[in-house]
Amino acid sequence: MTDKLIAVVGLGYVGLPLAIEFGKKRKVIGFDIDDNRVSNLKDGIDSTLEATPDDFLNSHQVSFTSNVADISDCSIYIIAVPTPIDENKQPDLKALKSATKTVAKILKNKDIVVYESTVYPGATEEICVPILEEYSNLVFNQDFYCGYSPERINPGDKINRLSNIKKITSGSTHEVANEIDKLYQEIITAGTHKASSMKVAEAAKVVENTQRDVNIALMNEFSLILNKLDIDTEAVLLAAESKWNFLPFRPGLVGGHCIHVDPYYLAYKAVKSGYTPEIILAGRRMNDGMGQYVANQVLKLMEGKKIQLAKSNILVMGLTFKENCPDLRNTNVINLVNELKFFDCSVDIYDPYANKDDAMREFKVTLIDKPVEKKYDAVIMAVAHDEFKKITIGQIKNFGKDNFILYDVKYIFNNDEVDGRL
Repeated sequence: MTDKLIAVVGLGYVGLPLAIEFGKKRKVIGFDIDDNRVSNLKDGIDSTLEATPDDFLNSHQVSFTSNVADISDCSIYIIAVPTPIDENKQPDLKALKSATKTVAKILKNKDIVVYESTVYPGATEEICVPILEEYSNLVFNQDFYCGYSPERINPGDKINRLSNIKKITSGSTHEVANEIDKLYQEIITAGTHKASSMKVAEAAKVVENTQRDVNIALMNEFSLILNKLDIDTEAVLLAAESKWNFLPFRPGLVGGHCIHVDPYYLAYKAVKSGYTPEIILAGRRMNDGMGQYVANQVLKLMEGKKIQLAKSNILVMGLTFKENCPDLRNTNVINLVNELKFFDCSVDIYDPYANKDDAMREFKVTLIDKPVEKKYDAVIMAVAHDEFKKITIGQIKNFGKDNFILYDVKYIFNNDEVDGRL
């Protein structure tokens, strides 16, 4: 099997680490339709910060291309393209369908197509396989085969990397499932879990992230209740964690491509099957509303200090959906910013990780180069970047006016050092 040439289709947060790891073991071609992305990768530059210069140097057998012809001789195609939600919070499979059509047109007898993109249970066989058959004129499980191995990439995490996170694998036949499992065992030192079917593997992905989403939603609801009771949420959680089986989740602004999206994929399939999920969607409503909630809490605190809201200057520290990564996808911080602007506040956003062009293109916001001293009526610690954790309370106070509000979403400072927090 080691002589089979692999193509990784989609070179974002998921596809690039895959291509690099396989490139340490065998020949692999990374394909992406973004010419600029491919050009940067050829120069060893990764804007997602998931791959280091050493990663490129150590991956001796990987190459990158935006030319479909360059992957036409491959025998295994791993598709890792984004599967977001649309404005109605329904699955948006345009990129997945497009990538599948591209591969289908060059698919050959006995080829294998493995999907890593997050989908609802059954989507590989219901959506992707018909496209593969239509554009290849081949027969599923006779002329070509499929597999599903959900991604478990954690953007910005330098400890839990692709190779040391256990990998779920599956295949459309018993034999292909074994082959795909052995393939991933080449690069996954943590081992693999071979699921009994592709549907099981698909469901496992959306269930594991939905569980996290619901747990965070519960913490957010705890925070809302405890704030009304004038009880510090973190103090309560630290006390509760003294029991061995208490789960250490924290309230916060949920965003990103997984937790923010996957519950909607599961809910979509549930509704299509005749069941309307209650807890899942309630959790989504709670988490989706937290940006607005934080903004309103800040505004109330400002009013309590007799700070005029209109034309006030507010500094938001962080825009990315999580710490130590440049990923802006579905960041809930933008809901916080938009709510503040609705009340005619002037908002400066500072984030050393976020790309200024991406922020402008996605959200029409301009990131500042650095905070201005003594300018702000309120400072909001929205993302727990390591750089922000190193900032002292004295430095933060230097950003604010003599009478200002400090609101800490991420528990960076002690409770007695801030005016409010989740």
